[in-house]
Amino acid sequence: MRSKNETSGQEGGADGGLRLRPPRNPVDSRAVRWWTGQAAVLVAPPVLVLVLLALLIPPARFWLLLPALVIAVPGAAYVAVMPRWRFRVHRWETTDDAVYAASGWIWQKWRVAPMSRIQTVDTVRGPLQQIFGLAGVTVTTASAAGAIKINGLDHVLAADLVERLTARTQDTPGDAT
Repeated sequence: MRSKNETSGQEGGADGGLRLRPPRNPVDSRAVRWWTGQAAVLVAPPVLVLVLLALLIPPARFWLLLPALVIAVPGAAYVAVMPRWRFRVHRWETTDDAVYAASGWIWQKWRVAPMSRIQTVDTVRGPLQQIFGLAGVTVTTASAAGAIKINGLDHVLAADLVERLTARTQDTPGDAT
């Protein structure tokens, strides 16, 4: 049984082969909160340390608050903008023939991997992903470009996707090289 987030069918180019095109399925909407949490964990600690030191060392207050401000202003913009922008870009899809993924936010990347080139399929769940009920799927291929990563999926959907992709690649002729 296919989930509502998976599309099946052959996508061919003019020569009947696979073609690079935007994948159709968005990641889970909880990914916005996950990416926001990741960004906050990156930005908040240096700002908090500088503010705490400014409170503890009054003669150096100006010189500690100035870099805190220099970090906090662009950091707040990053925390506010990046997760929503990424959500608009990140897409994924699987067909009987390939796995499609689009990712990034400044440097955007589209990837397609034919089933015959897939070597392994893994699920990844970091601590923040677990808190938000999310997971990532890593599709390792016989490509120098590296693995295809689909992050921000519901963890149950990700596990189901890994199971289906594994079964599909086992049924695909070829040695994935």
